[in-house]
Amino acid sequence: MTDSGRAGRRRGQGELEAQVLAVLKDAPGPVPVAWVQERLGGDLAYTTVITILTRLHGKGAVARERAGRSFVWTGVADEAGLAALRMRRVLDAESDREAVLASFVTALSPTEERLLRELLAEEREDGGNGAAEGGH
Repeated sequence: MTDSGRAGRRRGQGELEAQVLAVLKDAPGPVPVAWVQERLGGDLAYTTVITILTRLHGKGAVARERAGRSFVWTGVADEAGLAALRMRRVLDAESDREAVLASFVTALSPTEERLLRELLAEEREDGGNGAAEGGH
């Protein structure tokens, strides 16, 4: 019963996505699904890995290019970038962006607020290009 706890535990979608992004981060270049599956430990079905990669592609976190009859995959966002993409989608879905942002900012701790102010100041100093390059 040593492996039954691990084998019986289902990983959540977010956890799987993070694992796939971590694997792609270490890839030598664009890689096929089988390469990703192998590095995830092989306990996931090939079709599950394709599904995860396709979802990440839809979120803009991975890129794919045709290689024969299938695709090879490249990570374009890390876990933080994926979280930022999710936050952006939530913000884009709201009609009152100012209210959403105001609510978000007022819920920040003083440390988080200070960090946000520093990041915004860096963004202005970089001419508006600093954060965009790292997240997309």
